Amino acid sequence: MSEETISPRLDSAEIERHRNYLLRYASLQLRDAGAAEDAVQDTLIAGLEGRDRFAGNSSVKTWLTGILKHKIIDHIRRQSREQPLVAGDSDASEAEAVDALFLENGHWRQRPSDWGDPDKALENKAFMAVFEQCAKNMPAKTARAFMMREVMELDTTDICKELDVSTTNCWVILHRARLSLRECLEMKWFGKS
Repeated sequence: MSEETISPRLDSAEIERHRNYLLRYASLQLRDAGAAEDAVQDTLIAGLEGRDRFAGNSSVKTWLTGILKHKIIDHIRRQSREQPLVAGDSDASEAEAVDALFLENGHWRQRPSDWGDPDKALENKAFMAVFEQCAKNMPAKTARAFMMREVMELDTTDICKELDVSTTNCWVILHRARLSLRECLEMKWFGKS
């Protein structure tokens, strides 16, 4: 088997074609346009420099997203070393908002609506725009924890270390993130007629 069969040659146009997707992904994670652009730029450079090592076992988009995840994690680590997270996420008001979703006996005030097939919704670009907006509306620490867990697939130990929170606090933050997303998505997407 020749080297070309194992490692398909990628040109810069093929790598650059994924810039917009990568930028949306990084913006959702980092919530800072400049940092997102830097992470994507670093990703594209790494992709160009490492294109000879691309074996074609996944799509180019998946390969570049994997590189971007590492760039985002590196940025978060640098940022957390430079300045600690401030408790400015208004945890008290967020807790009150979450409590308002439930009755005193712990049951939902209003049952969640039928979401149909969530997998098909994820393929819909309009849904992804609504999802991104809902994620941007969450407090920064909450959104960061959710993205680290659900999108970047980091384990709880790593998330706790990055955000400097206890395991219990991390689970509470993730629970609040899911409730916040549920409420937002039901109002802006699934609750639409």
